[in-house]
Amino acid sequence: MSMDPTQDVHDETAAADGAPDPVEALRAEVEQLKAQSLIERADLENQRKRLARDIEQARKFANERLLSDLLPVFDSLDAGLAAAGEADALRQGLELTYKQLLKVAADNGMDVLDPTGAPFNPEHHQAISQGESEGVAPGHVITVFQKGYVLNGRLLRPALVIVAKHD
Repeated sequence: MSMDPTQDVHDETAAADGAPDPVEALRAEVEQLKAQSLIERADLENQRKRLARDIEQARKFANERLLSDLLPVFDSLDAGLAAAGEADALRQGLELTYKQLLKVAADNGMDVLDPTGAPFNPEHHQAISQGESEGVAPGHVITVFQKGYVLNGRLLRPALVIVAKHD
């Protein structure tokens, strides 16, 4: 308590005049700074997550161009294997080379789409024709003209297929 009666009158007058209480003003400023700090912390966390996601995407698809450029090599090996005789030494060499190449591609996240007999999937297959075939259900793939490829879930090239007609 203050001994000066004019000081008490001055404090009461300031409060009665509607002047802001300095303690309340400081509390409001502290709350505002806390809220601003939380927003900035959330922004930093979002940027960190976005950067981590971008790095993961770059890592997963870094080989996309190289593997896409190798697709004609896979096609050539497929054609060579189709043309080679069963007991041919050349066939054995092609098969070994093809298996090694497929293993390297698979180790880098690439999968082959060879959907013979599977249901037609417009996300991974491109139908070039429809046909009739015994033993193949309607809407299923009869023949694969060109295999498709997927890299870590992303389509590199759709499989070119013939689909069984619906009745």
